[in-house]
Amino acid sequence: MSHSYSQNHLHIVFSTKNRQRLIEPAMQPKLWSYMAGIGRNHGVLVLANGGMSDHVHLLIQLPPVLALSEAISVVKSNSSGWMNDHEIEFNWQEGYGAFSVSASNLGTVKRYIANQEQHHRKKTYEQEFEGLLRKHGIPFDPKYVFG
Repeated sequence: MSHSYSQNHLHIVFSTKNRQRLIEPAMQPKLWSYMAGIGRNHGVLVLANGGMSDHVHLLIQLPPVLALSEAISVVKSNSSGWMNDHEIEFNWQEGYGAFSVSASNLGTVKRYIANQEQHHRKKTYEQEFEGLLRKHGIPFDPKYVFG
């Protein structure tokens, strides 16, 4: 085969350091937009993004030439720098969750990300993240998930 083909859709979730509520509602649309721009500048298509004051969700299409860890590192480092440039002492947590998404479920994940405020009236970030790990069959020890 002379060409490579891939379709890597991923739902990425990570929080602020120590899950501090640092992303004010007025700053959220600006940060989400900036993160999409970072992705675009590195060949990562951000199909949806959003979150709450303590975490972010990204639905991305990862190009075959870029490792997932590198893509997340670029987004996190550039966006935390941008927040610091806006006089917000800001850091993301070290880790992340990355969950594969089939093409048939893209709409569902987009809606899930768009409805974060409503979703978090019923669940904390910690409950949400552990639920995603369980849903995707990822083994974890609750003592170590959040550092």
